[in-house]
Amino acid sequence: MVATKEVSLPRNCTFSPTDWQALAPFWYPVAFSHEITAEKPYGTHLLDERLVIYRVSDGSIIVAKDLCLHRGAPLSLGWIENDRLVCPYHGVQYDSNAKCVYIPAQPEATIPSRLKLKTYPVMERYGLVWTRLIDNGSVPFPELDEWEDPDYIQVLPNSVDLDAAAGRQVEGFLDVSHFAFIHAKSFGETDNSEVPDYTIEQTPQGFRADYISTVSNYAHGMKHLAPPDFLWRRLFELFIPFTAKLTVFFPHGKLHVLNAASPISARKTRLFVPICRNFDKDAPLQDTLDFNDQVFYEDKAIVEEQWPEDLPICLADEVHIAGDKSSITFRKKLAAIGLGKSFTS
Repeated sequence: MVATKEVSLPRNCTFSPTDWQALAPFWYPVAFSHEITAEKPYGTHLLDERLVIYRVSDGSIIVAKDLCLHRGAPLSLGWIENDRLVCPYHGVQYDSNAKCVYIPAQPEATIPSRLKLKTYPVMERYGLVWTRLIDNGSVPFPELDEWEDPDYIQVLPNSVDLDAAAGRQVEGFLDVSHFAFIHAKSFGETDNSEVPDYTIEQTPQGFRADYISTVSNYAHGMKHLAPPDFLWRRLFELFIPFTAKLTVFFPHGKLHVLNAASPISARKTRLFVPICRNFDKDAPLQDTLDFNDQVFYEDKAIVEEQWPEDLPICLADEVHIAGDKSSITFRKKLAAIGLGKSFTS
């Protein structure tokens, strides 16, 4: 379990206090890198906290609470001027160190020391901006080292917005028994629904599930591209709490998909999916984007309808089968970081 320091919960927080404290120390993506510029601040939410994100001229990014402590205005409605974030209400200016350096109404007055931004740690990886709301020591950061490998091409699909809990979405991504049903129109095979046994390996950041089957990962209409009797290996790697990496071993290379679920609130999630592969490098990227959209929107349609909306942490609350080993392990890992039985994320 990650030790947490107590902080004030966001206003109108949709999480229980203990669940929020357990989740806040971990890294989550909150924006695409290309969305963050030095011209205009960007507003978003993470775990119900309102955030403002902006870039300064040296390329670095600032993530802060979207609040001007002068009169409570959202700074994401302001603008950036000479590397300063300007409040839209009274023009109060904050420098790249998050300190107020200018108050237009009283330019010669001493600036109160409390007039500064609440900032958060920042990482820029895989075309995404990541942050964490409690910085209380090292926690695992999701790994997609292949993104920087020159042998791979990078694909960055649009994000997917879900009216669903992040935990439900990630569990669905880890699930291997729904292919023949939910993904029947994209790549699933209705006559190949049996789930062979697979292994689970515990890791410091979560676990690895190594799954081998005859279900092709090619889209319908392209399945002839695989050799006869080819065995498909899918390696899932969980990074607690809500990021999972899938490596699919194709006949001529590897495809890596990072499923990074960012909990906007308890039942709203923004999903980021960086993809890279070291084969078919000259193939049209739009085909990959279209296939990715089809697969994830097939998942979205069912995940948004699951009930209860909250992912049950207590294993007795739902019935399990042998093919659910990854789901069961996922729920146990969430319990281990301190999430309660009535977890609401």
